[in-house]
Amino acid sequence: MNLDAEWSVPGRRQSRVRFTWSGLLWSLVVPQRGQRIVPTVPGVVLIGLSFGIGTAAYNSASNILFITLALLLTCLILSGVLSWLNVRGLRWRLQLAPPLRAGHDTVIALELHNGKRVLPTYGLWFEFVARPADDPRSRKAESTVTARSGDVRAALAYAEASERRGRVPLTGRLDPLGDGRVEWVFKPAQRGRLRVELASLGSLFPFGFLRKDLGTDLSADVVVWPAPVEYRRHSVMTMRRTAGGERVARAGTGGDLLALRRYATGDSHRLIHWKASARTGTLLVRQFAMESAEGFSLWLRTDAAVWSRAAQFELLVRFFASLAEDLFRAGRLQSVAIDAEPPVPVRRVHDLELLLDRLAVLQPAPDMPGFSGLPVAKQNLMTFAPDGVRGVVAYVDGQAAASA
Repeated sequence: MNLDAEWSVPGRRQSRVRFTWSGLLWSLVVPQRGQRIVPTVPGVVLIGLSFGIGTAAYNSASNILFITLALLLTCLILSGVLSWLNVRGLRWRLQLAPPLRAGHDTVIALELHNGKRVLPTYGLWFEFVARPADDPRSRKAESTVTARSGDVRAALAYAEASERRGRVPLTGRLDPLGDGRVEWVFKPAQRGRLRVELASLGSLFPFGFLRKDLGTDLSADVVVWPAPVEYRRHSVMTMRRTAGGERVARAGTGGDLLALRRYATGDSHRLIHWKASARTGTLLVRQFAMESAEGFSLWLRTDAAVWSRAAQFELLVRFFASLAEDLFRAGRLQSVAIDAEPPVPVRRVHDLELLLDRLAVLQPAPDMPGFSGLPVAKQNLMTFAPDGVRGVVAYVDGQAAASA
């Protein structure tokens, strides 16, 4: 499923304004909010040279110097006008393909459309930013006036370390009324909510005298699932069947008849259903339901007093997610429970995705006084406990089943 944003236009103002010549001239003099035009090193040299030639022209009253000054100023003005026309009529939108996974490469696509009928678009680059998205409920007003300088520096350093930035150029040109696409590949460092933004787009078109930057408000919030972790299984998790176990509605060697099918080479003659074969005139064999293997129910306790180390808690979440996925693929995951919540059955892929979305934002919970019982009294209930100061071990009926 793709997460498609709406088409956006240059500048931060997304509303459509009525065209007027006075508004056009004013926009050439005063750019919109979020737009910045900065002269480059060649541009600064050209401006300095213009001042020098202009001073000499006025002092000497030389027509040749005045013509030279006019040509230099025309180059500056033409550079600004062509740069403005280069991004005019351009639209873009973000495309993400969730889910995102911590530690795995992610492709952020930006679709482009050139709405101009005559002029193409050249020489653009796009600045992307991926940063953790704060929960609005956890935000509070803070002041940097009364805060200590060390805390402010630590907060700024953490914000910079958690950000991922990338610049992607537009290769080639974007033809009139044409579409294009640029891709930014990055790797999320940690689980949680992530905000992907198109911070700005820039251009040195056409002569490189001026650098034009356009700020955008295009962003998308996604969830990053925990990264898988390697773990070691013990004898408790070995595949075994229970006597009189449940029957699963798929082909196997159980005792319940599931369906009849045509005879295939290699089928046992004992499975031939002779009466049905005589009625239809075709050899039919019996197909039985498969007995299910033992399933497990997972219970995750996130007490802050037990999981006081942040690295060990992250390992717990990754270990829990990896076990849930592996058991689900093997058809052995029955239900999951987190803290005091009731168990939730996991039968479909959608149920597993909802669990991973929950694990992506899971944090240690405060102590729950008076709660010490299991969410449901059931056999094969898997619980988790710290293993030393770094590891995590999973227990089933008091026996170690897996460890990470």
